[in-house]
Amino acid sequence: MAITKGNYNPLYNWQFWCSLIAIALVVSTTSHADTKRQAVDDELRQLLKITIAATNSFDDKYDAEVWLLSMSEKMKRYVKEPEQRMTILRHVHREATRAELQPELVLAVIQIESAFNHYAVSRVGAQGIMQVMPFWKKEIGRPQDNLIDLVTNLKYGCTILKHYINKEDGGLANALARYNGSYGSYVYTRKVMNAWFERWR
Repeated sequence: MAITKGNYNPLYNWQFWCSLIAIALVVSTTSHADTKRQAVDDELRQLLKITIAATNSFDDKYDAEVWLLSMSEKMKRYVKEPEQRMTILRHVHREATRAELQPELVLAVIQIESAFNHYAVSRVGAQGIMQVMPFWKKEIGRPQDNLIDLVTNLKYGCTILKHYINKEDGGLANALARYNGSYGSYVYTRKVMNAWFERWR
């Protein structure tokens, strides 16, 4: 059938069909994305409930929720799995609070030291997420401790950092340099401070 102005039928117009298919694809993709986003949100919400219930270093549950969500989002670049992020954040907050350190500062140290890699070992032998030197185990008479273990490493790292801050009468720049073993140089200190201010605060 020939198409003329008098008998024009949009069903025979290929542009009409292409547009219709494109609209259907957009609707389908959007719907799929919304469903996926909802699933992720539900998963994160459940993880958050579990994490808050297991965390005793917050004074207020609302504060815990706000902090965990905020820090989890900032950690995505380094740790992909939401459950793993929540585990790290719960232990960081607890150990930092115990040592009277700001958890955000500890997160900045971890970012620079290991980029949140539990299994990191430096060329000089520093181990774990906060890159603790093994000689500390001998110093405190606990040679059996595993510095690759997240909680053990955080306990050591936070305690050592707090010790150096006290030793420097609160002077964070020198304390960070001592922690890194680069006392007298402020290259490491600047890296940590930049990470703290630009990402974690």
